[in-house]
Amino acid sequence: MFVDEVKIYARAGHGGRGCVAFLRETFRPKGGPSGGNGGRGGDVVLEADHDLNNLVNQYYQPRLLAQNGEHGLGKGMDGHAGKNLVVKVPCGTMVWRVTGGAPLPPPVADPETPASRPLLLAGSNQRPVLRTSAGARAWEIDLEEESTPPAPSGLAEPGELVADLTENGRRFVLCAGGRGGLGNRNFATARRQTPRFAQPGEAGAEGEFRLELRLLADVGLVGHPNAGKSTLLAAISKARPKIAPYPFTTLHPQIGIVEFDDWSRLTVCDVPGLIEGAHRNVGLGHAFLRHIQRCKVLVLLLDMAGTDGRQPWDDYQQLLAELGLHAADLLAKPRLVVANKMDESIAEANLRSFKRRVRRTPVLAMSAAFGEGLDRFKVAIREAVEEARAAAAV
Repeated sequence: MFVDEVKIYARAGHGGRGCVAFLRETFRPKGGPSGGNGGRGGDVVLEADHDLNNLVNQYYQPRLLAQNGEHGLGKGMDGHAGKNLVVKVPCGTMVWRVTGGAPLPPPVADPETPASRPLLLAGSNQRPVLRTSAGARAWEIDLEEESTPPAPSGLAEPGELVADLTENGRRFVLCAGGRGGLGNRNFATARRQTPRFAQPGEAGAEGEFRLELRLLADVGLVGHPNAGKSTLLAAISKARPKIAPYPFTTLHPQIGIVEFDDWSRLTVCDVPGLIEGAHRNVGLGHAFLRHIQRCKVLVLLLDMAGTDGRQPWDDYQQLLAELGLHAADLLAKPRLVVANKMDESIAEANLRSFKRRVRRTPVLAMSAAFGEGLDRFKVAIREAVEEARAAAAV
């Protein structure tokens, strides 16, 4: 099962609340406040991993919940911090924020309450709800019943790109854990030696996100349905995509590794066939076109035999139009034009007509099904990728 787009809900751990306690020992009947601090909530972290190739794990587990911090205890014992939830995603994953951001609205200032005033009352059976914003340290008390759910999170702008994980091992904190509350020992002063209140834990960040995978490959195979892309991928690599004589045999992108005699490698992506209107998402065009946006070199594979009643020069112009209408930078990428199915009798005549109609466009002739011209093709894509890498390094 190949999954390249999934919607998830992530919530970081809440901070533990501070403790209200007083030290009572032998010969120290009034030892003073000793409430410990609450532990920090765990973060939700995304980590790029090149060993993964799709988002199927997040498809079956769309709720990512980090561990909450432990509450503070007496005798000055602080609560343990919650463990971070590290979720591995494939390289090339883009993270879009749907909703979320700051878990709670900005605080409401109380002129009679100092900004550092703790909020948890000793002996109270009501739960205080912390209201703060990211980076703010002002606090406000809002006593609610124990059964009342927390306030809804604020909404961010939809469609906001927050991360693009392209390098192996790179990490991104999707949701930060809440800060732990301070115990009552932190608020003892010369005038207030027995504070009977403490701070609650800060709520962890939460939100809904959309994970979109754009495959990282050196070469992208682009063509109409039934042009022979899967046959070519199977001929030059050890990938084994489904091959059949009907359109849309390939329903999701396939990745193959092309090996050379000097042990160098190239990754080739076989994109499902594009049809007219793919830039308008006809035939799931958007789901296929996004996987070639990161490719260094594009290979336009043409059915020179016209198996499905199409003319190769019309296919070529239509492919260029769909690429340009989807993203203008796709036309700026280096590309190779490959004439496939040259084993057919009509292919030679069509190739001559194609060269007359599309002048100054070099064409590489081959027959992937019979292995003709594969060596020239492998050399051509290697040279094109090396030139693209050198140009990108400048």
